Amino acid sequence: MQQQSRQPELVEGSLPVFVFPTELVFYADEQASHKQVLTLYNPYEFALKFKVLCTAPNKYAVVDATGAVKPQCCVDIVIRHRDVRSCHYGIIDKFRLQVSEQSQRKALGRKEVMATLLPSAAQEQPQVRPQEEERRMKEQLADRVFFEQTAFQTENRAASGGPSLLTVLLGLVCMAALMLPTLGEQESTVPVYLHLSVNKKLVAAYVLGLLTMVILRT
Repeated sequence: MQQQSRQPELVEGSLPVFVFPTELVFYADEQASHKQVLTLYNPYEFALKFKVLCTAPNKYAVVDATGAVKPQCCVDIVIRHRDVRSCHYGIIDKFRLQVSEQSQRKALGRKEVMATLLPSAAQEQPQVRPQEEERRMKEQLADRVFFEQTAFQTENRAASGGPSLLTVLLGLVCMAALMLPTLGEQESTVPVYLHLSVNKKLVAAYVLGLLTMVILRT
């Protein structure tokens, strides 16, 4: 009953989508890098179906471009670069992941992932990466800043050997927030001032998803 009351309030395109990594870099001189994996995570209490779109579909092969993700689960999407030529060096392509609830057709959320082919990791990456970073920040400033800062924190904590106490405590707070009653519920013994709106619970789920990925990768 709680899930049914939540779904009508979801605005098309407003659902946060959790994808790691946030960019794909292929290297012409490294055969192993021609195959990349995107991980799509579903931290919500309902199943999601997804679809992968690309601005240059002839250059890539996507295994399972459509599918479903069970609640509190993740799925790996394999992407292969099949047109490794020098004329494609430095060109930024985009993958868009659209998610929707299984019983609906409208896209509840979407996320874009940049993909670039470079000639060599040792020679070209230091010169091209600053330009790519500036371009991404201009295109998706509001979304990218927080997402990339979280990715950097994930790498630093992975090097330290485990999640910090603050990360665990914040995760517990988010879990507690998700278990509180939704605003508008009548039959509840919890005080009214502890009832949370759907938007606040979505924020808690968003933060919990990021924290979960941080803990899993440490």
